[in-house]
Amino acid sequence: MSKLFPSLFSEHHIRGKRIRNRILSTGHHTLLARNGKATDELVAYHRARAAGGVGLIILECTAVHESAFFHNTVINGFEDGCILGFRKIADAVHENGAAVFGQLFHPGAELFGIASDGTRTASYAPSLVKHERYLGTASPMSRQMIHEVIDGYACTARRMIEAGLDGVEVVASHGYLPSQFLNPRINRRTDEYGGTFENRIRFLSEIAKAVRHAIGDEPVLGLRISGHEEDNRGLQPSECLEAINASEQANAFDYYNITAGTSSSAKGAIHVVPAMTFTPGYVAPYAGMVKERVSVPVFVTGRINQPHVAEEILRRGDADMCGMTRAQICDPDMARKAQADKVDDIRACVGCNQACIGHLYLGTPISCIQRPETGRELEVGMAGPARSPKRVVVVGAGPAGMKAAIVASKRGHDVTLFEKSGQLGGQVLLAQLLPDRAEFGGVVTNLKQELQAAGVKVELGISADADIIKSRNPDHIVVATGALPYMPELELSDEREVFTPSQVLKGDVECGGNVAIADWRGDWISFGLAEKLVREGRQVTIYSSAHTPGVSLMPFIRDKWTSDLANLGVRFINLARLFGADERDAYFENTCTGSAIICESVDTVIGSFGNATTSVPNFELPGVQTHLIGDALSPRTVEEAMLEGLRTGLRL
Repeated sequence: MSKLFPSLFSEHHIRGKRIRNRILSTGHHTLLARNGKATDELVAYHRARAAGGVGLIILECTAVHESAFFHNTVINGFEDGCILGFRKIADAVHENGAAVFGQLFHPGAELFGIASDGTRTASYAPSLVKHERYLGTASPMSRQMIHEVIDGYACTARRMIEAGLDGVEVVASHGYLPSQFLNPRINRRTDEYGGTFENRIRFLSEIAKAVRHAIGDEPVLGLRISGHEEDNRGLQPSECLEAINASEQANAFDYYNITAGTSSSAKGAIHVVPAMTFTPGYVAPYAGMVKERVSVPVFVTGRINQPHVAEEILRRGDADMCGMTRAQICDPDMARKAQADKVDDIRACVGCNQACIGHLYLGTPISCIQRPETGRELEVGMAGPARSPKRVVVVGAGPAGMKAAIVASKRGHDVTLFEKSGQLGGQVLLAQLLPDRAEFGGVVTNLKQELQAAGVKVELGISADADIIKSRNPDHIVVATGALPYMPELELSDEREVFTPSQVLKGDVECGGNVAIADWRGDWISFGLAEKLVREGRQVTIYSSAHTPGVSLMPFIRDKWTSDLANLGVRFINLARLFGADERDAYFENTCTGSAIICESVDTVIGSFGNATTSVPNFELPGVQTHLIGDALSPRTVEEAMLEGLRTGLRL
């Protein structure tokens, strides 16, 4: 039993099913399924989290009907072919002591992806719906289709239980089909499935009855629902509670899994996977309101990234289990470490959303910038301890070099890490200086802890030249010396200088009252700089070379941040490339037409043009292999740096 987290590591029972602790991995899309079925990669993904100590895993959304197309990597629960994959997952999870539920899903009006042939499939909803985010038109469901879909929920649930899962969960959260029936602003039917509350809840009630009949008395049946969809047209807290009260009176569900947001609007979508700007555990009050009204367990999820946050929620009585999904994407052993009170060993999620939900929008399998092993469990699992330990020198202690050193040392190599500055962390040290980005510095904190645990020898303040490297007699040299800010050739007067973001963040320059930011990449740098400067009282305009600002950010982070900046008074000019500047004005050209765009009376011009690899040290020694990684190879992001560090450490 944990001394620090006694509530979190107490047993829990739902409908007689023992769950070893109160930590939950909620259903989340991994893109590890293929052709409508679970893959060995998906099995390995969940095996890792079960082995890491989680109490309950709820699998990702499973389509209950042919009309439930959401993305071409969704598991098709309406076909018997899903059973074998579910059985493999159930066996892997049970062998490692955790419980596992399936998730019954129909998106209704929402159509996120496209079919394999590139076309859009038809979507359906209670009434005609124009989907705001994904720009689809959903057709009203006929009574016959409603009955077929309800039967699909039941048949899919039966297949899951036949495969060995311990229970199933109906997804009524985030504006998906059951929520659409409950919502009077969406459901405008005039038959027995629309109009009054009793009619609007009929669809959900009939699903619950059909599923229970299909799976029998023993398996668990739960409901996932948003306590607040956080949008004017979404379900409001009172409507959510009304649906839960009615379900409770009917003894329809064995637990309620409370989340927030809706995927149907930009305003609601930011709560689906809340980023680091949200307070940890902020959804708990909604769960607490439900907890006061029901006799069955209540789960909650929403930015619960640390065990102490979960422990406090449980102690307050807001919930019985806590969804810590991204915490386990970042560190699948989080539960095991917390139970042993080894809090400092936990690799904490920083809520960046770059490689977890961010990969969904890229159409690539789930991962984590801090733990590129996530989603690659089979690839990583093939590399064990080094058969012949070597001496390895790593030059540069940014994320790439640190990760390479950690992995190589864990495999048994003798590793020395050199960093010419007095600090570990590289570019992350600048990123954490931006508004609301301090938590991003946790990437470095986590890597430092792992360096120490792995036994890497770290030498700071040493500019490792060829003589120093040679004196260590290495078998391998890993060069991770990073990159420097890039500045293109510009036509500038003698009185004008264009500053880099790093100069501003380090305090090397003082910005004037009117600032123009020339933004090449469309990522967090220009947005963060703009927010910092405008909050300091300056006027800021972002000139983006792309068609929209923040083009490299994932959609709902970009959309919210753009809106927040606009509310602060930041102006946006798109399709604008910096050409030059004099002592008074800055000159841009339209990237499509070449026409001039003049920024008049600007005091400070900042060029956010990313980084460039400059002179990479030459450490060529006879018989010694050199490996170039991270920004020293090609300037990109933390994600690529960590992945190349991992793969290099595995190859040595």
